[in-house]
Amino acid sequence: MSIYDAIIPAGGTIDPTFSAKAGTDQKALIVFNGETILESILKALRASGVIRNIVVIGSKEVQDASKDLATHTLDQGSSGPDNIFRGLEKLKGADSNLDRVLIVTCDLPFLTGELIKKFVESCPADRDVCIPIIHENDFERAYPGTTSTFVKLKDGTFTLGGMFMMNAQKLPEIRSSIQRVFDQRKSKLGMAMLLGPVFVFKWLTKALTIDDLEKKIVSMLGCSGKAIVGAPVELAYDIDYLDDYDYAMDLVGAKD
Repeated sequence: MSIYDAIIPAGGTIDPTFSAKAGTDQKALIVFNGETILESILKALRASGVIRNIVVIGSKEVQDASKDLATHTLDQGSSGPDNIFRGLEKLKGADSNLDRVLIVTCDLPFLTGELIKKFVESCPADRDVCIPIIHENDFERAYPGTTSTFVKLKDGTFTLGGMFMMNAQKLPEIRSSIQRVFDQRKSKLGMAMLLGPVFVFKWLTKALTIDDLEKKIVSMLGCSGKAIVGAPVELAYDIDYLDDYDYAMDLVGAKD
């Protein structure tokens, strides 16, 4: 069984209304089901049996909360991609032959070791980037009445998960491309310019396929990609807003 290292970029903050209820403005330090989301993610990574070293990148408060379970903690940088590459540099400093790394967002409240192992084992070794894709129907069955950002493709309607398997040797080569995508992520015009007219047209006409997405990763980032269709729905439920938090709390309460 292959063992990997993991990077958790944990610099995200929440809005004032949400932070007033959560008691923190740090997304990773939101307390959920008796522990911070970050702590539950760290425990899940350790329980998976497929993770060796873990790097957490965030504020001093986040680092202090991580020190018992993380291998390394680092100060946060200027952006999400910057945090990821800070973590990668730390890991490669200890192992220059580092093969692949698992990148995990810090806002997944329902993550377990079993789910992490399932995703990792579904990632083909010959792809540089593996992205979890979750069916809309599966998500809605698991979390009825809530919302996510779905994209309609010819193959179906999907959303992305918050966990990615990446080629550690290839990542530095595509850093500028990743930064461009991050910079334009909230601009429809900017993303359209990055994706190109043919891709956008196929998207608007519902003719876009998962194969098109994988090919776009190759052309835009210069590396091979694989969409892991049917990945665990828990990878797609993240807590960004107060409504997400309240729904998750109600869901846990209903199961007790």
